Amino acid sequence: MLALLHTSPVHVPVFEALRDEAHPGLELRHHVDAGLLDRARGEGPQAVRADILAALRRAVAEGARAVLCTCSTIGGVAEEVADGAGVPVLRVDRPMAAAAVAAGPRVVVLAALESTLAPTRTLVEEEARRAGRPVEVRTLLADGAWPCFEAGDTDRYARLVAAAADGVDDADAIVLAQASMAPARRLTRTRIPVLASPGPGLAAGAEAVRSGPPTP
Repeated sequence: MLALLHTSPVHVPVFEALRDEAHPGLELRHHVDAGLLDRARGEGPQAVRADILAALRRAVAEGARAVLCTCSTIGGVAEEVADGAGVPVLRVDRPMAAAAVAAGPRVVVLAALESTLAPTRTLVEEEARRAGRPVEVRTLLADGAWPCFEAGDTDRYARLVAAAADGVDDADAIVLAQASMAPARRLTRTRIPVLASPGPGLAAGAEAVRSGPPTP
C-alpha cells in the first residue's frame, strides 16, 4: 500500500484517477492535513517537522510500504525525516525536477504559492548537481492564482497558471511547482515543455511499493 500525505483534499481524486489510469491494483491511502501547509507558510517548513514525522509513522502503522508527500512546500522536510519512518518517503516533485534538468539548462519554476518557490528551486538545483549538469533556475509566481484555489475556483486557477506559463519565452522547461497546478498543462499554448508532478511522482511511489520488502 502507498500512503499519500496531502495538504489539500483536492489532490485525492487526482491521484485516484492517475492510479486507475496507470497503476491499476495499487492500493492508495490518503492522509490530508491542511494545517501542515498553513503552519509551514507562517512559520517555515521546519516548524512542522515533528508533525510530518508523526504523520509518516501513522501511515506506516496502517500498513504503508512507502509514503508519497504531495505538498512541495513540505516535501523536503518529509525526505529529511524519512529515516524515522522506516519506509521510503518520496516527494512528488523530485522526478519532475529531474526531467526538467534533463530538458536543458534554463528552468523556470512556476508556482501559485510563494512558499513553494524556494523549496522547488533548491530541488531543481540539487537534481542538477546529481546529474552533473549546469542549470539556471528562475522563479515565477502566478499572480492572483492562489486566492482562486483557496476559494474553490479551480478552473480560473488553472487558467491563470496557464497564462503565466505562456508568458515564458526563454526556457528549456517550465516546472509547475505544485501538484494542484497540473490541470493547467492542457491549457497552455507554449512550445516550451511544461512539467507537472502528479504522474511521475505517483509512478515513483508505485515503484517504491513494488521494490520494497515483502509485507510481514
